[in-house]
Amino acid sequence: MPPHITVEDLRIGWGPVVLMDHVSFQIERGEIFGLLGGSGCGKSTLMRHLIGLERPKGGRVHIEGMGSPADFEGVPPFGVMFQSGALFGSLGLAENLALPLTTWAPARGNVARDLIQAKLDLVGLGPYARHLPGEISGGMKKRAGIARALVLEPELLFLDEPSAGLDPTSAVELDDLIKDLRDALGITVVIVTHELPSIFRVADRCIVLDKAAKGMVAEGDPRELRDHSDVPFVHHFFNRTSPLSSAKES
Repeated sequence: MPPHITVEDLRIGWGPVVLMDHVSFQIERGEIFGLLGGSGCGKSTLMRHLIGLERPKGGRVHIEGMGSPADFEGVPPFGVMFQSGALFGSLGLAENLALPLTTWAPARGNVARDLIQAKLDLVGLGPYARHLPGEISGGMKKRAGIARALVLEPELLFLDEPSAGLDPTSAVELDDLIKDLRDALGITVVIVTHELPSIFRVADRCIVLDKAAKGMVAEGDPRELRDHSDVPFVHHFFNRTSPLSSAKES
């Protein structure tokens, strides 16, 4: 079976500025795949290229069955949860979920209502369909964002910092939900994060981006990279140690 996403020699930047270069990796169908790295390394920017919101300076992104996301027309085969859920505060949860249907799908009336309710039930928010985002917790907002990303029943789910800002218990519950959704729906999940406990719990594989290197410095099982990588940046990143501290100790 071909990879679900193929990235080949991607070059990202604006004008004369190159943020990252020579980025190549593949994501298999049904994987939970992490895009990792420190602040400012380009994780969210890379995700925007994967979903076609931005065009690369060079190289290509190919989604199996879709081609280049930047050139695709029609209902996208992916859903996206942006940071903090990105819900419209003046709309109830059901109304937030209705927005993709209004834009992309012909579902109307009872069919649309049943679909929206099913997605809210799927993430444990069935009783909160009429609640405004300001009336629910941070973890519930993330779940609502995931429900909206799933309302078009995509093959791919992109999550931008899903665990950021959550307390440990809520983060674990969200991690469990992500794994359950992957297993139940058979979807591929791509997660942008620097939350290591979450990535160790859920990710099958990942890449690590380094701002100084302007690109990828590692790829593989995050637990294996944590325990066995001989790349200094990767070792420090996964073990939360400082390069300066290591230099002083040596």
